[in-house]
Amino acid sequence: MTTEQPIDPLAFRSALGCFATGIAVITTIAPDGLPLGVTVNSFSSVSLDPPLVQFCLGRAAMSFEAFNVAPHFAVNILAADQEDLSNRFSRRDLQERWAGLETTTGRGGVRLLAGCLATLECDREHLLDGGDHVIVLGRVRKLTSREDGDPLLYFRGRYARLG
Repeated sequence: MTTEQPIDPLAFRSALGCFATGIAVITTIAPDGLPLGVTVNSFSSVSLDPPLVQFCLGRAAMSFEAFNVAPHFAVNILAADQEDLSNRFSRRDLQERWAGLETTTGRGGVRLLAGCLATLECDREHLLDGGDHVIVLGRVRKLTSREDGDPLLYFRGRYARLG
């Protein structure tokens, strides 16, 4: 008989860090009308038909409640030269993140970041329980992408580049 041992959280995080991921900034509008954005690396496609994507947001995130009620969000997939945006949208001050940024307005007033490899404008479909995170499922309603550029990647707790 084999007894399973509890998974050490630090070992779990280290093992997951072996999976290289892209980085995106998810943007939305708070109930008070202010723009919000958060850096994530837990983003993926779910379905082609219908076009669905998902991202995970920690329940402790300052923008957690806004993303739970916002009907729209955008996924801004960052290019290799946008490390500064990844860092900016990881800061604690939610409004400082927007200072001096070039943006356009998408569906539902959601701000879209300039220079990204791709931008997906989504309607929130479902929220699913994911332990200490919530899984936000969205239906893609509009998208743009560019043919050039490399992705901003994250691997073993730091930024990485192709090649």
